[in-house]
Amino acid sequence: MCAQAVRLGKFRTVPTELEDVWIIEPQVWRDERGFFLESYSAEDMGGIGIDFTFPQDNHSRSTRGVLRGLHYQLPPRAQGKLVRAVSGEVFDVAVDVRRSSPAFGRWVGVYLSAANLRMLWIPPGFAHGFLVVSEFADVLYKTTEIYSPEHERTIRWDDGTIGIKWPLLAKPLVSRKDELGSSFSEAEVFD
Repeated sequence: MCAQAVRLGKFRTVPTELEDVWIIEPQVWRDERGFFLESYSAEDMGGIGIDFTFPQDNHSRSTRGVLRGLHYQLPPRAQGKLVRAVSGEVFDVAVDVRRSSPAFGRWVGVYLSAANLRMLWIPPGFAHGFLVVSEFADVLYKTTEIYSPEHERTIRWDDGTIGIKWPLLAKPLVSRKDELGSSFSEAEVFD
């Protein structure tokens, strides 16, 4: 771990093995009616560098065995993502694609689910992907930049150089775009 867990207002931040990638656990108020939580607070999250304006929110629904990624955007349209699963469960992955980083090519995976209510902060300079491990999952994520097809890049989910340990029971269902992704060694990355 790069740092220690920190409470920032209504959120507890838990570091991962990759500097700048954080697990975020919201404070949850529960009673007989259900629960309430704040899923984002610029004031509280600014303490770990999540002080962006989020111009775009995305919602993805997928069934068990669907794998999406590994996606990222290059500057000047690089995206940071604040990711959470609001139904089901996913294995969410971030890969450092910053050539100047000591963690270049390393990855971290975190289970995000409707049950654990965790979020993952993935800053610009990281590729992102997830695998649905429940019957289905709804994933919501805020992005720091709008989607830009001309800046988007894809690295193959099964690249041997990165070596992500996906919790697979069978071959995942991937899009044609993801199937045709670059190898990590040939990918255009951040300098």
